[in-house]
Amino acid sequence: MIGIENDWLKVEISHHGAEVRKVEHKKNGLEYMWTGNPAYWGRVSPVLFPIVGRLKEDRYQLEGETYEMSQHGFLRDVEFEVDDQTTTDVSFRFESGGRYSHVYPYEFIAIIRYTLNEDILTVRWEIVNKNKEEMYFSIGAHPAFRIPILENETMMDYKFQLIPAANKIVMEYELENSLIREKGIANDLVSIPLTDSLFAHDALIYSNIDQVTLSSNKSNHGVEVRFEGFPFVGIWSKYTDGKMAPFVCIEPWYGIADTYKTTGNLKEKFGINKLQPREAFRAEYKMKFK
Repeated sequence: MIGIENDWLKVEISHHGAEVRKVEHKKNGLEYMWTGNPAYWGRVSPVLFPIVGRLKEDRYQLEGETYEMSQHGFLRDVEFEVDDQTTTDVSFRFESGGRYSHVYPYEFIAIIRYTLNEDILTVRWEIVNKNKEEMYFSIGAHPAFRIPILENETMMDYKFQLIPAANKIVMEYELENSLIREKGIANDLVSIPLTDSLFAHDALIYSNIDQVTLSSNKSNHGVEVRFEGFPFVGIWSKYTDGKMAPFVCIEPWYGIADTYKTTGNLKEKFGINKLQPREAFRAEYKMKFK
């Protein structure tokens, strides 16, 4: 486990998946990340790559070949190396080296950097295409935040507030058997209260959102996730026996699950990204812990 900290936050990150496991606010003593209790969901903040969500029949085609890949890809389960580190900043690196060519026929470098600035943790991604041809991929974040944050609160004391991207139409999507259907233009995004049934039909998914805030009606504590320019965001909690789990995920995505109408060709996949040979894709999002 690698640690970084400043006067505000103390963060622990695992080499496994370069996954944030803990965020402690040093000024208020609160823990913000989900515990990773496998009774509900054993992960905390996995990085999704080279797909986000599920493929139809868990497979895709590329250049006449068929490949199988499970939901969210494999990067969340690889061992990263530390590239460089300071007290408040750490960079993790993974090179594919042919180890995943049986499920993904591209060679790449993935660099994930975490940087602290007061009560904000910035996450930066860099994906380098090492191939002589264009590379097709998706990448996404999946951080889970525990709720309630305070012992005298309940989950129903919390709400989401969404800020749409300027001058863009926000579309809403739904999942059916883990595949995407378009619901239409999203309205009434000012505030979404948490209820036990909110995730009864899986994640809430939107396009063209710049920020999602999770806040309490009873305190000033919460989490603000800002991700300008990301095409999609998912909001999710595990739903079992009529109740949601004691965490919620706010998931900025450059990619999305397959649609029902998919051809299965990775190059034609809805939301796929294309990276030119020897070039790098870069993106970042910020988590503010209040």
